[in-house]
Amino acid sequence: MTNRLAQETSPYLLQHAGNPVEWHPWGDEALAIAEETDRPILLSIGYSACHWCHVMERESFEDPETARLMNRAFVNVKVDREERPDLDSVYMKAVQSMTGQGGWPLTAFLTPQGVPFHGGTYYPPEPRYGMPSFRQVLMAVSGAWNSNRDDVLRAGGRLREALARSTGEPHPGSGRFSADDERLFGHAVSAVGRSFDPVHGGFGGAPKFPQPVLLEFLLRTGNGKGLGVSMGVHTLSRMAAGGIRDHAGGGFHRYSVDAHWLVPHFEKMLYDNALLAGALVRAHLLGAPGLGRVAEETLDYVLEDLTSPDGAFYSARDADSLPFGDGAAGSDGTRRLKAVPEEGAFYLWTPGEVRDVLGRDAASLLCRAYDVSEPGNFEGRNILHLPHDLDAVARQEGMARDDLDRALGDGLAALKARRSDRPAPFRDEKVLACWNGFAVRALAEAGPALGRPEYTAAALRAAEFLLDALRRKDRLFRVLSAGRVHVEAFLDDHGALGNAFLSLYEATLDPRWLREAEWMGDAMVERFWSARDGLFHDSPEDGERLVVRPRDILDNATPSGNSLAAELLVRLGAVTGDKERERVAERVVAREVGAMERYPQAAGRLLTAAFVAATPRLEVVLADVPGRVGEMLAVAHRHSHPNRVIAGGDPDDPVVAALPAMQGRRKQVGRAFVCVGATCQEPADSPEALSDRLKQAGGVMLSS
Repeated sequence: MTNRLAQETSPYLLQHAGNPVEWHPWGDEALAIAEETDRPILLSIGYSACHWCHVMERESFEDPETARLMNRAFVNVKVDREERPDLDSVYMKAVQSMTGQGGWPLTAFLTPQGVPFHGGTYYPPEPRYGMPSFRQVLMAVSGAWNSNRDDVLRAGGRLREALARSTGEPHPGSGRFSADDERLFGHAVSAVGRSFDPVHGGFGGAPKFPQPVLLEFLLRTGNGKGLGVSMGVHTLSRMAAGGIRDHAGGGFHRYSVDAHWLVPHFEKMLYDNALLAGALVRAHLLGAPGLGRVAEETLDYVLEDLTSPDGAFYSARDADSLPFGDGAAGSDGTRRLKAVPEEGAFYLWTPGEVRDVLGRDAASLLCRAYDVSEPGNFEGRNILHLPHDLDAVARQEGMARDDLDRALGDGLAALKARRSDRPAPFRDEKVLACWNGFAVRALAEAGPALGRPEYTAAALRAAEFLLDALRRKDRLFRVLSAGRVHVEAFLDDHGALGNAFLSLYEATLDPRWLREAEWMGDAMVERFWSARDGLFHDSPEDGERLVVRPRDILDNATPSGNSLAAELLVRLGAVTGDKERERVAERVVAREVGAMERYPQAAGRLLTAAFVAATPRLEVVLADVPGRVGEMLAVAHRHSHPNRVIAGGDPDDPVVAALPAMQGRRKQVGRAFVCVGATCQEPADSPEALSDRLKQAGGVMLSS
């Protein structure tokens, strides 16, 4: 027996297709039924890798008694927040306004017209921790709807007005921004520094989130030195040693429930790994030891586990999986499986399991290095992490560091191979334009920076496929799932892909990718920009009308659409010389100075866009056919200047020939030009000469 969700393609919605709840997908049909039957809407928003979403499903949505109550009193609607970030944004803000907190699963109660009037997040099946049971909430809301309708409607109207104001008004602040004012960035670094954990890295206490967007901004400041850079490098280094990193399989989990990165919330998201890889590459270029290798392991994980046969990238791995019973082998070498999935089961180890795989001596070394003990560090089992610096471990073991690295690497590879026999966490195989943009950009920038041309090739393959699959009749779509393309793209989709294509252009000097980046930028301005108000909306002008038109300026787990748009337009302006694009970006930045002043920790990508607009750029121009300047292009990418632009390509291509940087240089084939602002050095005719010019221009230059 299934409900209407059985016709959907979202893995999250399909997970609920067998519930006794009469779920509807969001749409006109559900709203019409609510109107006809005079019932409020119960809106439940989540995503496939959400642990507490699974818990609430098992406790409430699979319970026949609870389902009968829901079906009688409400029209029940399920939404995948990853497919519909517009709905999630509107109703998350509503719940946060009502309760002071948010999260998933999101539970909102709406009028038949979609106006929110009550809500919360996870509700338990029985009252506990000061929370009412879900059934109590259902009965209370139904009673209020039937007995106190006027009060409910007035409350909903007030909330709708507040939401409308919040999406249109800028955050209060100085409202001043100019392209030569660095006050904003110093203030942001100082403000973030007040919550910095100098021991474990990161910001604030438990739970601790990676915040790669903020880290990338910090790594740009100080030209390779100073507080911002040190906070960024230290945080990435502590995360790389912690249990939030999957040491055996590569990649990072969503966040840490403790303050020292040991116990993660075990789902793996494409966006986290792509954005962290970008920050790790930037830290590597600043000379941070070991973080280039961590970046490679992270991207290798994405390519191995989250890549579709077409070259696009899947969304996530779940936190939960079926665990082995007690970790002890039976007499026949088998493990007992439990029926109920548990969080993190796929990733945990006992000393006995490690000995089974590696033998006693190798297991003893790995267990000491990665803190695998009989008592365990997580519910009687062990999360692999590095509590001690490996140089100290090597000295204690009387080993050369290279020998230790080799032994531990071999051991981790063997554990990864054995782990593949366990029940794997569910993989969400939908393809999202925005998140794929993050992955393409990370690969495009890592390829030349790390000397891994296969990363560039993977980025090119994915980009080709995404354009072919997701762009239809000059419209971009957000979702490809089970072979079906749907949901017109939002602002963040255009911004993420546009920035990715611009990075591909810089990695290859193929003008096709500059053209595609310009297409994304022009589509953003045409469909999302309000020149009157000086802002971008997150949904298109001709998109579905919700109770308010969503607009977020602050980053969440991913960068906000406005910050991605501003970054793309200022980057495009730097390459193409289009001042109008730069003016639009600077209007966004100037309008939201208050957000960056008041909430710098949540405005990392907007701060990056402002930084790129405000600081002198280092311009590297290569006049040559793509493919023939590979060595000099690689040298340019190994330079860590915080605001570097690479342009050029085949001077006979009309797109390249029209670039301001190419004027007067079309006949300088095979030469590289380095300029800071309006000051240019003598052209370089070799990789060695280019390296010298870049060092003279400032910043950090890796020797290899």
